[in-house]
Amino acid sequence: MTAFKTIKGVPVKTISGNRAGASFEGQLYYDSDGVGTFKFVGALAAGTWASGGAMNNGRTTTGAGNATQTAGLVFGGDPAPQKAKVEEYNGSSWTNQNDLNTGRGIIGGLGTQTAALCIGGNPGGGEKVALCESYNGTSWTEVNDLNTARYDAEGAGLLTAGIATGGNTGSISAINESWDGTSWTEVGDLNTARLGSSNFGSQTAAIYATGDNSGALANTELWNGSSWTEVADVNTARNVIAGAGTSTDGIIFGRTADTEAWNGTSWTEVNNMATTRNGMGGMGTGQLALAAGGTPAATTTEEWTIAHPIKTIDLS
Repeated sequence: MTAFKTIKGVPVKTISGNRAGASFEGQLYYDSDGVGTFKFVGALAAGTWASGGAMNNGRTTTGAGNATQTAGLVFGGDPAPQKAKVEEYNGSSWTNQNDLNTGRGIIGGLGTQTAALCIGGNPGGGEKVALCESYNGTSWTEVNDLNTARYDAEGAGLLTAGIATGGNTGSISAINESWDGTSWTEVGDLNTARLGSSNFGSQTAAIYATGDNSGALANTELWNGSSWTEVADVNTARNVIAGAGTSTDGIIFGRTADTEAWNGTSWTEVNNMATTRNGMGGMGTGQLALAAGGTPAATTTEEWTIAHPIKTIDLS
């Protein structure tokens, strides 16, 4: 006799509320928050940009770190007096916070909304500084300097473990420094020196994409914690861009309206930004990102979202 359990299929999981993400994609589940409600999680929809709350201080070449779409942070930037201004984003609006100790533009950043690092920069007149400041969610404190003064060094990682890559030291640089929460150590340099790039990921797994070295570049390099390796080029060469995400799931945007998504192997053109600009602060993930400010000293904020559609199954 056939056992019933061999023909009835796989049991449906009981889960509370809406669920999304790669681990739920394609699954049917019972929502215990509803009454007799079954839900199906579809494949990722195409990502889209939508308007977010305007910043209080229009700026370009701002630092942004690796904050999130709903807990964002920008600091410094051009023109004066934005060079010292700091703002936090709560998912809908920006709030002014305590200024940097030393105002500057063309700066790098890493960390979160409540634990960030401002890296190098240009206080004015083309000056290059090694100065770094840490943020605790309330105030800024000077910490150990970079080994090499520069502006436009792009940061990736956290306040306790990050990297600062590329930039302008008087010439276009390939220098890469690693931060352990206390001090900087020079580690493996880029294969291609450049500035105006996007750097996102962690201290041991990052992507450094595009940039400028006597012209816009399409180059992408992957960091493994000790060295950089050339990987697939972006589709549209450009510079002075922003990005967000990890070494296996990220996006870049800016200079043109084009947005490109990275899956760990290759770049794919996805939906464009609403407002073309460059020099933005970028933060978040490959699925939930934030683009803040940009040339010409814009207050514009856009939010990037890729979502799993969830369909409620009608059992009536």
